[in-house]
Amino acid sequence: MPGPLQGVKVIEMVGIGPCPFAAMMLADMGAEVLRIERKSAPGDGNPYPTLGTKYDVMARGRRTLALDLKQAAGRETLLQLAEQADVLLEGFRPGVMERLGLGPDILLGRNPGMVMGRVTGWGQYGPLAYAAGHDINYVALSGMLHAMGRKDGPPAPPLNLVGDFGGGGMLLAFGVLCAVLEARQSGQGQVVDAAMTDGAALLGSMVYGLRAHEMWSDRREANLLDGGAPFYDTYACSDGKFVAIGAIEPQFYSQLLVLAGVDDPAFEKQWRESRWPELKEKFAALFATRTRDEWCSLLEGSDACFAPVLDMAEAPRHPHNAARGTFVEVDGVTQPAPAPRFSRTPAAVPEAVVPAEDGAAILADWGLGRAAIEALREGQVI
Repeated sequence: MPGPLQGVKVIEMVGIGPCPFAAMMLADMGAEVLRIERKSAPGDGNPYPTLGTKYDVMARGRRTLALDLKQAAGRETLLQLAEQADVLLEGFRPGVMERLGLGPDILLGRNPGMVMGRVTGWGQYGPLAYAAGHDINYVALSGMLHAMGRKDGPPAPPLNLVGDFGGGGMLLAFGVLCAVLEARQSGQGQVVDAAMTDGAALLGSMVYGLRAHEMWSDRREANLLDGGAPFYDTYACSDGKFVAIGAIEPQFYSQLLVLAGVDDPAFEKQWRESRWPELKEKFAALFATRTRDEWCSLLEGSDACFAPVLDMAEAPRHPHNAARGTFVEVDGVTQPAPAPRFSRTPAAVPEAVVPAEDGAAILADWGLGRAAIEALREGQVI
């Protein structure tokens, strides 16, 4: 499989949220990723019915092995697999892997050069480390959730993009690759502790800098990038659809006004913050005079810093996304394509999600002998 990570071997302990997202990113780039999922007992329910189906987009491009880790033979099998891996990823609450007998001391004892990537909400230590939580809680603790939303409403949840994926999965992928590069020089692996609270805070680096310089207020919708500025916001059109404007620089703002046919001198006071509420009302009235498509015909492709606000059905069909192949269809499911792009080692089109298969074939590919595999099968470990 092509991609810049060809030859890197990864074990992923199946979970939800940031861990599979990080594993997907690595697999997209050509790493060989083996998913280890819990071998379900008869009658076990599945609280996440899309897991393992073609709709589980974050499971694409890798094989899955169901392994009974409650049995000593199952744990030993995982350790044998780990001996061959560059990376092991897990996203359980702190202590779960240790209780299974698969903590970092055990894993790195078997493979001293392996990187163990651990992603949690609160981190591996700290007063909240063992508490339950979800994306919205971790973003709240970082200070970033407070900054999102309109002034006349509560903070707005940013889907689960800031904690789970940007501040969690991407941070984990970045961290383990840093550690792999270092291990190839030192021969020593290590543990990567990726906490979504840390990652969400890190994503806010610029905003924290602006606040320290007294260029950012703790009031929502009162700042340059939070909807406070009239030239950086979304506006409703006459058809009820929306457009997004980001004309911060004076030359781009000027082009927006010219192309939109604005001759009201009130718009010239771009950076007079006391006039921003008035200008927002004027922009709202302006964009309500045309449909979204009419504004696209007038502004799209110019330096007015304009884009239509597309829904998830429209986005894959947009000419720019289509030209770049930003979305692909895999097994009938439209999904984002691997990113970023590489000039010499491009990623392949993602492979479809493969449900847990006959573990014998996978274990044979990872070097286990026929007799050992047959013993695991007879013991119902696989």
